[in-house]
Amino acid sequence: MVLRLNTPLDGETARELRIGDRVELFGDIYAARDAAHKRMVELLAVGEDLPFDIRGAVIYYVGPTPPRPGRPIGAAGPTTSSRMDPYTETLLERGLRGMIGKGPRSQDVVQALARHGAVYFAATGGAGALLADTIVESEVVAWPELGPEALRRFSVEGFPAVVAVDAAGGDLYRIGPERYRARDKVLKMGDDTRE
Repeated sequence: MVLRLNTPLDGETARELRIGDRVELFGDIYAARDAAHKRMVELLAVGEDLPFDIRGAVIYYVGPTPPRPGRPIGAAGPTTSSRMDPYTETLLERGLRGMIGKGPRSQDVVQALARHGAVYFAATGGAGALLADTIVESEVVAWPELGPEALRRFSVEGFPAVVAVDAAGGDLYRIGPERYRARDKVLKMGDDTRE
């Protein structure tokens, strides 16, 4: 079953999600990578407001390519999420509810997601053109001089993702390999009994 989620995400919805849940996102999400995250945290450090309402927001770790004629955006595949780990707790404290990227998160981020009732979604790497098909509108919100790393607002319809870290502390990047190793061990034990 695929869960339909509307943004902004409320706390109750985020807390009910569990690792492995497949979702489709509808509404506005924000696109930001390293440079934009650095600027957001710098603004907050001096008491300034962010250029968007972060409460309940979902940030997609992406630096899209230029659009083809008639399209709002080019390929929009996820980037490695761990580069945003140093900034994550600060944004969660301000109300960030979800993030989308690829790859595992640090243990500090996993714990912070649980503390703040937020969730980390994984998007399929290498599928940037397909993911871009779910983006129906794109606008630069701040820092256009950053080019593909500018802060953008995407309007999405059916953006597919999987819950990789949930608000209960579940971590698919840790549990998935553990389950595989356990299954592999059982299969090998079965092979031993046939000899």
